[in-house]
Amino acid sequence: MRWTLGAFVVPVVVFAVVGYAYVHAKGGELAQIAVVPRQLVAIAVVCAVLLVVWLGVLVSTYLSTRPARPTTGQRIGGNLLTMALAVAITAPLATTGYYATVQAGTIRTIAGDPQSATVPTISGSGDNPWGGKRRVNLLLLGGDGGVGRTGIRTDSVILASMDTHTGRTVLFSLPRNLRDVPFPDGTELHDLYPDGFDLGTDPGESMLNAIYRNVPATNPDAIRGSDNEGADALKLGVSGALGISVDYYLLVNLQGFQQIVDAMGGITVNVNEKVPINGNTSAGIPPTGYIQPGPHKRLDGFKALWFTRGRYGSTDYKRMERQRCAINAIVDEADPAKLLLRYTKLASVGKKILRTDIPQDVLPAFVDTALKMKDQQLTSVVFQRSSDFDPNDPDYDVVHETVQRALRTAEKATTSGRRAPAKAATPHQRALVGARVAVRAATDALPSRSEARDLLAQRRQAREDARQAASDDAQDSLQATTAKDDCAYHPETGDESDDDGSDGADVSAAATLPARTD
Repeated sequence: MRWTLGAFVVPVVVFAVVGYAYVHAKGGELAQIAVVPRQLVAIAVVCAVLLVVWLGVLVSTYLSTRPARPTTGQRIGGNLLTMALAVAITAPLATTGYYATVQAGTIRTIAGDPQSATVPTISGSGDNPWGGKRRVNLLLLGGDGGVGRTGIRTDSVILASMDTHTGRTVLFSLPRNLRDVPFPDGTELHDLYPDGFDLGTDPGESMLNAIYRNVPATNPDAIRGSDNEGADALKLGVSGALGISVDYYLLVNLQGFQQIVDAMGGITVNVNEKVPINGNTSAGIPPTGYIQPGPHKRLDGFKALWFTRGRYGSTDYKRMERQRCAINAIVDEADPAKLLLRYTKLASVGKKILRTDIPQDVLPAFVDTALKMKDQQLTSVVFQRSSDFDPNDPDYDVVHETVQRALRTAEKATTSGRRAPAKAATPHQRALVGARVAVRAATDALPSRSEARDLLAQRRQAREDARQAASDDAQDSLQATTAKDDCAYHPETGDESDDDGSDGADVSAAATLPARTD
């Protein structure tokens, strides 16, 4: 009997050890499994079966090995030992099965079976989950009401453009009061609003943050095959404004943001100016308090909410900066061990306040990109009022140019060195051309007229390529030296300490808009 039990138990233990080693070696694959409900259910079932088997093995072993007439001490000791072993062995299995069940329910609730008219078709597998898609663009929305409401206003609009190969991410922040938002050519919304989104009534109802609510309300049949027409309309609007496709969206109820931060245990940010709590500028209602400036301040959910929302006596653009910094802080807090300890609370909150059109079968690819993103630097581009950008009369060609420059800069940051211009002559080539002319002159073998034209054209092209390369270098250098890390500690007034707050702060280089030449 003991041999039979041993023959069963030893392979199970070996399997557990090998499984543990595999999990540590294949952390990415494990994380991807965690977003596939059917695999999570399978894990829960396996855990339940193993739990029952282990308990059976323990009880059988105890009954077969105890003395025929045990003393009171032996009986008590044997019972306690069996119970201790049962708890030690079954607790991990029960916990794993429970988490797997909760996670499966969470994924099915948040990303159940979304119907969207704007999601791309992805055909990836294995080591290349995104197929041939180099960048995936996720629209992050913060709304002022429940995620199921059609009347929600999206006051926070940030597009995260993620490199699927490296995880390097650029955040584009658009102001909520952006006007004349264009829709891409070929869409029904472009036909309805050829000059950009404008209802021709109250200007406040034609801003970027009103698209989610007002497009479905005024043109309910403009987008078909969607269970969230407002989100699809806003995706198309942001796509037209930035000049790049928007693949998916993630909507967060801003009140629920407080619950997320509390569930995570708080976030750490640098506060560079007094941030108001409550208050209404137009109504003349003062704040009830302030978040005071300081480096590396730990904020609970309530203060984190007002860090991202407060703007009494401030501007939308300052608030946009703080929202990007809050995203950075959340990424920094996303430590797997820490999240696991608070997982059930996070899952419960997430089901209530999140909405997305990311299909379940795409979630593993997002996990793969997120794991890469964790080790990369977040770059931010904020479109704020300046001599080059007016949200009431935006030049979308300038916006598109800025977006493309930011993406090219992020692309260059992942490579080692700059490639030489394709047509630029190297010093060696120019030397050969010069030597050729010198030899011909010395031997009176002057080049023909056509050859001379070719040589002059080569020299002109070389000079032009050199000037262009120098211009690109100067522009990149200017951006690098004038870029401002909005999330580092640089108080607006009165430095409160000698610490600049840069240690441990995530760098977020804010790309500047190009100067006009006209």
